[in-house]
Amino acid sequence: MPRKNPRPHRINNEIRAHSIRLVGDNIDNPGVYSVPEALKFADELELDLVEISPKADPPVCKIIDYQKFLYQQKKKQKEMKAKTTKVVVKEIRFGPNTDEHDFNFKLKHAQKFLGDGSKLKAFVFFKGRTILFKEKGEILLLRLATELEEIAKVDQMPKLEGKRMIMFLSPKIKTGK
Repeated sequence: MPRKNPRPHRINNEIRAHSIRLVGDNIDNPGVYSVPEALKFADELELDLVEISPKADPPVCKIIDYQKFLYQQKKKQKEMKAKTTKVVVKEIRFGPNTDEHDFNFKLKHAQKFLGDGSKLKAFVFFKGRTILFKEKGEILLLRLATELEEIAKVDQMPKLEGKRMIMFLSPKIKTGK
């Protein structure tokens, strides 16, 4: 059974193709060469011949310092990972008969969450017979949306899912004025 190559690329004598396309900054005239010719160029420059694109016809290779190449690839991946942002969804729960004080209290929390850049999932939970007050729940969520319209936009209007009426809000992107 052949041993699995731990490296993601074939380098130097591991390249199996008969001819390769040689590219790179340190090549005077890029083109198609035989592997021994390309290895000779790499030896002269004291660098490695690395197969960059093995599925191309002929395979594409570069003459580079392999360790430096791997380091730069890891660095690029780290930068890309750092640029991705995680979406945080915060939840606020209401009852269909939420009174004014509780509504204002939860409104302040919603403003804080949206100010921090989190998305907001506001829902009214209907317990037992309170499902009869669907309209109250919808009015409550729409009131929340109007109170937050300065800082948030509605992603999903109130929608009844089982015993919950759910609405999604996301922060408005601040434009520099």
